[in-house]
Amino acid sequence: MIRERITVEPKYSDTSLSLALLISGGLWGLYWIPIRELSLAGLDSYWSIFFINACPLLVLSPMALFKINQFKFTDWSTLLSGLTIGLAFTLYAGAILETTVVRATLLFYLSPIWGTIFGTIFLSERFTVRRTIAIIFALFGIFLLLSNKDTSNFTLKIGDFFGFLSGLLFAIGSGLLKRSPRIKIFPLTFFVYAFTSAGALALVFFFVGQTEIPKKTVIDFFPYVFLWSTIIFMPSFMLVFKVSQTLFPGRVAILLMSEIIVAVVTASILLPEERMTLIQWLGALAIVIAGFIEILFSKSTKYISKPM
Repeated sequence: MIRERITVEPKYSDTSLSLALLISGGLWGLYWIPIRELSLAGLDSYWSIFFINACPLLVLSPMALFKINQFKFTDWSTLLSGLTIGLAFTLYAGAILETTVVRATLLFYLSPIWGTIFGTIFLSERFTVRRTIAIIFALFGIFLLLSNKDTSNFTLKIGDFFGFLSGLLFAIGSGLLKRSPRIKIFPLTFFVYAFTSAGALALVFFFVGQTEIPKKTVIDFFPYVFLWSTIIFMPSFMLVFKVSQTLFPGRVAILLMSEIIVAVVTASILLPEERMTLIQWLGALAIVIAGFIEILFSKSTKYISKPM
């Protein structure tokens, strides 16, 4: 008698994937802390972006030797997704350094609009009443969060351009992931960090002109940066990449707005110049409501988990 071994792959619902995305987005809301900390420690602004994104490559590079087979099937969709998402992270980090944390985060999170447009045109995503209401709440929340006496001057600076462009690139990258569900997450993660690091070096050469990284600061802060970039952020990034292959880009962007709440609240607590007003707290609440609309009032679908 021959016994056939049956492997049951775990299934995840729309709701569980959305909740995982919401939590990961919250972790992203802490992204500004190590970047600002390195800058204050004397590491020239854009070098801090390179440092925090190159650290995970120290772990990913040797791991790549054991996953070399996954790189054999790398195609243009993997490279293009890695490029757009990597550059999005570079520009978002640049925006955090060039403008306030609140402003950088909010401009990045215009991405639900771009994600919904991309999904509707290229992925046949239905533009539902639920999605419309969620976007309205999200945009209303962003408007309230911007209603701060300290940000009444709307003169655009390079940081604003970075934030806007990063959201657009991230929406495109999320759309490419949805169109290419066969992309392996490990090679994608490797390319994202590689392109983010390369983008940071480009910012250094074009805007700073300093071609040598301060070695003492790097050595002193290496454990701190490794903890943030590799232990905390990298797993959450990989989870977001994986879920983005299943959920539509507009929804991904709306759920990741949990980053706004964490970023704005932590910045308000730790940075006296960015403390929130009552109106801004109402804006944060509106964004939370947008996320819950996406999670609670969507049709639950089961998805089979595939190896990364």
